[in-house]
Amino acid sequence: MSYVRNVKDILLHEEMTKEGEKLSYCCDICKKSFSQRGNLTTHKCISTGEKQYHCDICGKTFPGFSNLTTHKHIHTGEKPYHCDVCGKSFSQKCNLTTHTRIHSGMKPYHCDICGKSFTQKGSLTIHKRLHTGEKPYHCDICGKSFTQKGSLTKHKHIHTGEKPYHCDICGKSFTEKGSLATQVRLHTGEKPYLW
Repeated sequence: MSYVRNVKDILLHEEMTKEGEKLSYCCDICKKSFSQRGNLTTHKCISTGEKQYHCDICGKTFPGFSNLTTHKHIHTGEKPYHCDVCGKSFSQKCNLTTHTRIHSGMKPYHCDICGKSFTQKGSLTIHKRLHTGEKPYHCDICGKSFTQKGSLTKHKHIHTGEKPYHCDICGKSFTEKGSLATQVRLHTGEKPYLW
């Protein structure tokens, strides 16, 4: 016998079972099947590019309600997902999943060229560009190309003169976050790399 916690669970349970059989919702475009009507709706929105859920704070749109709910954590600062090992909190479940791999040492994404392993699929994608030489991010000012979007953003500060990282102690500004961290350590006397 299954345990039903609340009204939402009861409705989901009724939707999923009919005399012991699982109901199926089929996409009329690609014929993919889903056990829940909401998942089919989200799938169709993603397939067609339609986004029907709008953030009332910033106006950004999403294909599913759960996507919108997760996005709103950015505005509220809510971090409902907590690491059982170290207590660190996250706004998205996927970020917690990735974080827990630090503790477990699990690296499920493997490079088929050199065998190196990664905790995140995105890290593997970026790594593979070392082998292929692909640099998909191009500076529209000088034409220089980069393997990572963040590297292009950092590079553009050269052209714009923007220094978005500011030291609260002395007021000095920097183009890179790492340079700011070094500056702050000068003020605090912290020496994290000494053993």
